[in-house]
Order: sequence, then structure tokens, then C-alpha cells
Amino acid sequence: MARFDRYLLSQLLMLFGFFSLVLVLIYWINQAVRLFDQLIADGQSAWVFLEFTALSLPGVIRIVLPLAAFAASLYVTNRMTTDSELVVVQATGYSAFRLARPVFMFGLIVTGLMLILMHVLVPASTRQYNDRENDVRQNLTARLLTEGQFLNPSPGVTFYIRDITTEGELLDIFLSDSRSDAETLTYTASQAYLIRTDNGPQLVMVDGMAQALSARTGRLITTRFEDFAYDIGSLITTSARSGRSSRELSTWDLLNPTPALVAETGKTAGALVVEGHDRTGQAILATAAAMLGFSTLVLAGFSRFGVWRQMVAAIFLVIFVKGMETTGANMARTDPSLWFMTYLPSVVAFGIIWFQLFWATKPALFRRRRQGVAA
Repeated sequence: MARFDRYLLSQLLMLFGFFSLVLVLIYWINQAVRLFDQLIADGQSAWVFLEFTALSLPGVIRIVLPLAAFAASLYVTNRMTTDSELVVVQATGYSAFRLARPVFMFGLIVTGLMLILMHVLVPASTRQYNDRENDVRQNLTARLLTEGQFLNPSPGVTFYIRDITTEGELLDIFLSDSRSDAETLTYTASQAYLIRTDNGPQLVMVDGMAQALSARTGRLITTRFEDFAYDIGSLITTSARSGRSSRELSTWDLLNPTPALVAETGKTAGALVVEGHDRTGQAILATAAAMLGFSTLVLAGFSRFGVWRQMVAAIFLVIFVKGMETTGANMARTDPSLWFMTYLPSVVAFGIIWFQLFWATKPALFRRRRQGVAA
């Protein structure tokens, strides 16, 4: 590798690491805040919160890497243009295509990372995330054993615990059940214990009182008890996972769907095949994003006024390519035989890149044509 290639590649990788870290932190913190509100409100521990945020990290990185590659390419090219480094290198005989070689190599590195994420890490983390989410949803104890708060585990049910001792003893219990239209049941107890039985979790209340208020007559019946077992399994309606989602499946399974997978995911075989190809298409777009930023700015050459217009143009080109991604994906989903349309944005992006590099290599050719048209 030429010394210039190593220099430009090192600059791109350094800025890529910086932008990736910043963008990952921004996206991750935003997602972590939502997870914190959801998990802590359900009575989960901080360890569960950290586990969920770690499992969501591969999905965040998948979104961030192409953006970071584009930002690094844009920043490095702008700096080298402003410092006249690219002009000096071009004066030695380097064409625009030759200058783009280290950028292309940088894009391949990012695409390699994206392929690992899209085909291995994201499906595995998504599968683990959904399994843990189902476990937490089924974890009745964590959702109910929250002291000092009035909880509503299901409509018409209010549950309160004043304190929980280190031995697991529940102090000063209040439970109101108004799910029935005929009567409202209210239980209070000074002590209670949560035990597991073959019939599900039971709340054993000690030294308490039960009140039944009839909605028809308005009559209140009060009963005191020394101990009373209440089935709390019905307080929260939980549903087990019916099957895996398509995001959890391996790429091989997506590209070779079986009738069982179609029934499990609820998607057609064509939609699964399209999603499998889309994973590779998104990885290729990482190279296209890096190359687009470079080719658009190198087209401007050196200017004392900077290349801000080209930077804006590069951003609009990326938006245009993302629009082509949506178009290609919609066409493929409508007709699964058009699965190759998932690669449409990559083809369009590399077509734009080639044209811009060719223009930067032979600017006089287009200048003569404009002059001929004007004459």
C-alpha cells in the first residue's frame, strides 16, 4: 500500500471511530432512557436494565456505522481539500479514481463490519433480547414486589406494599379488586408472603381483613382472618411468545424459508427472502456512503470559499440513495421475484460515484461541452 493510501486510510479510520462513538452514545442513551422508564417502572433491577441496553447495542451500531463512515469521509476530504493536500497529490499525477482507492478500502472495512453485524450479531442479540423480554414479562414477582407505590398490574386491580424486609416479608398490604361488576373486593393485611405452588404464585396474607362491597345493594361485608391465600397469578395477564420474528432468523433461514418459518413469522416466503437480501444490501451501502462523501467533494477541487455547497450536495445524494432503498424494497416486497431490487440503491450510488470521479478526472471534457452548448 502506498504511503498516501496508508495516510488517508488512517485518517478515515480515526475519524470513523470518533464519529461512531459519538453517534452510538447519542442513539444508545436515547434508547436507554426509554428502557429505564419501562423496566424500572416494572420493578426490574439495574442489572436487568444493563442487560437490555447491552443487547440493544448491536442494533444501534448497525444504524450508526454507515452514517459514521459518511461523516468521516466528508470531514477528511473537506480538511484535505482546505489544506490543499489533495491538490498536491493530484499534481503528482494521481487521478480522482486513484485518490478514491483508500476510501474504497475504508468502505470495504466498514462493509465487513456491517456484514458481521447484519448476519450474525443483530439476529443473535435480537433473539436474546426478545427471550429476555418474554422472561421479564412473565416475571410476576418483579412486577408486583415494589414497595411504596400503588401498582395497577391489570385493569381494575390496585396493589400496594408499604415495605419489604430483607427476609422477603411484605408489610402493610392493600389489594383492591374491582374487575367484577357485581362486587368490589378489598384486602388489607399487616403481613404477607409470596409463595410458589403447583397452581401458580400465591399471596398468603396474615392478620388482615377482607371487605366485599356489593354494587347492586351497596352492602359492605367485612371479614377478619388470621391467614388467607390469594391467587395472584390472575392479576397480570401475560402471553408467551407465539414464535420468532423475522429479525431473529439467520440469513440462511431467510433465504431458504420453509412452510414452518412462514407460519411462525406470519410473513410470506417472498418477504423473508427479500429481508435476507436486504441485510447484504444495507452492508454494501456503507461503502457507497463513504465513497459518495469523497467523490462529491473531490469534484469541487480547491476553492478559497470552501466546499460547503458540495457538502450539502453530498447530504442530498445520500438522502436520494436512501429514497431509492425504500423504492427498491417496496418493489421487492410487492413482487418477491424482484428480490434483486434490494440492491438498487447500491447500483444507483456507485453509478453516481463513478460519474463524479470521471467528471473530476476529465473536467475539461464537460467544460467544452457546456461552452459548445452556450455557443
